[in-house]
Amino acid sequence: MTITKTFTIGQIQAAHSKVKSGADFPHYVQELIQLGLISYDHFVCDGHTAYAGEYNYHIQSDAKYPVMEVAGKGDIEKLQHSLKTHQAGQTTYLEFCRQAAEAGVEKWTVDMQGMTCIYYDKAGSRMITEKIPQV
Repeated sequence: MTITKTFTIGQIQAAHSKVKSGADFPHYVQELIQLGLISYDHFVCDGHTAYAGEYNYHIQSDAKYPVMEVAGKGDIEKLQHSLKTHQAGQTTYLEFCRQAAEAGVEKWTVDMQGMTCIYYDKAGSRMITEKIPQV
């Protein structure tokens, strides 16, 4: 019998509630790893997220905010600026999501095993790949 470590949306939301800015992100990722997540895709258009764990375990959250328009063309420089200010704690999560949409980010993928966060445009092209700092 295989025992899988499962997690709930409630557990993920509890971990996320501790995040006040991008500066808190590395701690959030560590807490998700402890819950058993291996990756997630966050969709900028409405904030829903698809979470993946071991043994093909998947759950998805509901939308977190009203639908926002994602720019048709990715703007890497605009995204880099938004990331820098967010990671310095100067913007909220929702402000960052709005800026990401304006920069043409369709989704970002957090890979807990590779400790990366990859931002993709609507065409599915990588815009930026960041290493997640160790805590």
